[in-house]
Amino acid sequence: MERTAPPHATAPPAPPVADVSEPLDGMPRQRGPYETADAGAREPVPAAVPRLRALRPWRLLPTPTGAPFTFGYATLLCFTSLISAHADPALVHALLQGSSTDVAHLVRSPELVLIGSALWVAGGVTSPFAIAFVLVLTALERRIGSLRTAGVFLLGHVLATLATEVPVGLAVLAGHLPGSSLHRLDYGVSFGVAAGIGALGGLLPLWLRLPLLTAFGWMLLQDLLAFTDPMTNWGHLIALAIGIATWPVVRRWYATRLGPAGG
Repeated sequence: MERTAPPHATAPPAPPVADVSEPLDGMPRQRGPYETADAGAREPVPAAVPRLRALRPWRLLPTPTGAPFTFGYATLLCFTSLISAHADPALVHALLQGSSTDVAHLVRSPELVLIGSALWVAGGVTSPFAIAFVLVLTALERRIGSLRTAGVFLLGHVLATLATEVPVGLAVLAGHLPGSSLHRLDYGVSFGVAAGIGALGGLLPLWLRLPLLTAFGWMLLQDLLAFTDPMTNWGHLIALAIGIATWPVVRRWYATRLGPAGG
């Protein structure tokens, strides 16, 4: 009798393999197929940190494009300083006298002498106020713009001049000063520079603002106590106070120039 092999038993189907791309029930925080073991410990990406500006010393000096007002004004002051240094002394005295913001000239032609007196530098281009003119107005102009810097300079120059010369005229009328005080020689850019220093202080960080204003204010007080030219020395302090009084305005101008990105 021929024996036949029993039919093979059909093997039961294997259970389906779980899809590893799906999380398993009851297992907290499972990794996906492409995650690494330390993915759970990944730290959030910090916000971009603004890069510090590279030091650029040449930005301390004016340029025709970066600080055109200061550059053009400084060029004009160099020209008038050459005239005062090399021209005939009688001609120089006549020019300075005609540009002086003394009481007599302010009564006759205030606009002319207020502008003309700001075309000269007392002491020449190497004087402290001439150097401060370049550095301070360049820094201010790069922050608030050319027209606004010119406005701050003229505000200090005009108001401090009137604040010092008007009392002289009143004192002459009252008989407390001689008539020669009406023709006191007064010219230069120092009042405008003092106002610029005061305005710039409001745009600097505290660690720069305090040394700047303290050193400059102390120098002005020392000059006042020396009593060599009290009216001019008072004018410097008044101009500095005028510049400080512009802080709300110049800070708003500065913020406008920075735009939304600058805060």
